[in-house]
Amino acid sequence: MTSKDKTAEQQPDEVMEQTENGTDYPAEISDNTEADGQATDNQSDSENLQQQLDDMKDKYMRMFAEFDNYKKRSVREKLDFMKSAAQDTLSALLPVLDDFDRAKKFAEGKEISWDTGVDLVYQKLYTVLRNKGLEAMDSTGSSFDPELHEAITEIPAPTDDLKGKVVDTVEKGYRLNDKIIRHAKVVVGK
Repeated sequence: MTSKDKTAEQQPDEVMEQTENGTDYPAEISDNTEADGQATDNQSDSENLQQQLDDMKDKYMRMFAEFDNYKKRSVREKLDFMKSAAQDTLSALLPVLDDFDRAKKFAEGKEISWDTGVDLVYQKLYTVLRNKGLEAMDSTGSSFDPELHEAITEIPAPTDDLKGKVVDTVEKGYRLNDKIIRHAKVVVGK
């Protein structure tokens, strides 16, 4: 019998395993080595799963934040839309208001009396539009601002203090809820 056979007979309960380099070890030792390898594999799997979980949590938080921003933006856009929803209607009524202004200005300069009925209609229309958020901009005498005014022409200023200022307003400018819906058409002194 060879020495390997003798060792195998002396340890009948112990199963021998041979490693890659040819060394024989008892099976119990080999099982512990496998268990250590499995523990290492389980630990790396656990770390991989934890990393995936952390990535998913990060994606979830980012998506939640994006959705929250979307909701806030939608509400803000809806409020802006509601504020300016009547803009087209009010813009269509502005020429009527301009005609009333011209007729009133014409009647004041002449000996013709301003009809009380027309004055009542003017006041009623103006009140309705003001209640809807429309307000006229007072431009005459103020400094020219291209954000508020549309210069039609420049004329020599009658006085030095009117240089760069609005000398006359041809058409009033209007705001709807603090948003300019029509710029004032003005004559500027130079």
